[in-house]
Amino acid sequence: MIQYDIIAGKISIDNVDSFILNIHQFGKKNQIFIQTFNADMIYGKKHLESSILHAIRAFRNDLMSTKSLDMEILLYASGERQLKHAIPKMGIKKGDIDLAITFVSMDTCLDLKKVINDFCSQFNIIRDDARLEGSKETLERFGISKNEYKSLSANQYVNLILEKVAMVDIIK
Repeated sequence: MIQYDIIAGKISIDNVDSFILNIHQFGKKNQIFIQTFNADMIYGKKHLESSILHAIRAFRNDLMSTKSLDMEILLYASGERQLKHAIPKMGIKKGDIDLAITFVSMDTCLDLKKVINDFCSQFNIIRDDARLEGSKETLERFGISKNEYKSLSANQYVNLILEKVAMVDIIK
């Protein structure tokens, strides 16, 4: 059984490469897969939850395009076929940013809430899950045109993103 959680918050990043390396080390130490995203590209928890579930299915069926579960989550979340497109689209940047983070553990005995609290403390993340709320601007940044969403009600917008996530299985 796999457990996961999704959070968001504000952070200031001086060096992206160093930050990513430190996250990888934290994940390895805690036996957890962690992926970070520019929260401006995320359209709600369902967006990342779907990405996690698709990546887990690819992992279980030995169909991953990447070498790690965290990178596979990034691929699905981006709706892209290749990491060279997914990383610039969804990746974090230097400076003060809104961050979305996924945590996935294969260990059901792990206290995931404690690990997440330790993570936020260690990396000085000011948690604010409201940063995960999407908007029309999020859809447009994601590459969805006004024509695609204008005939839908606002509560259906997330379906456009979920469709992009699901399409990764077809395009990869």
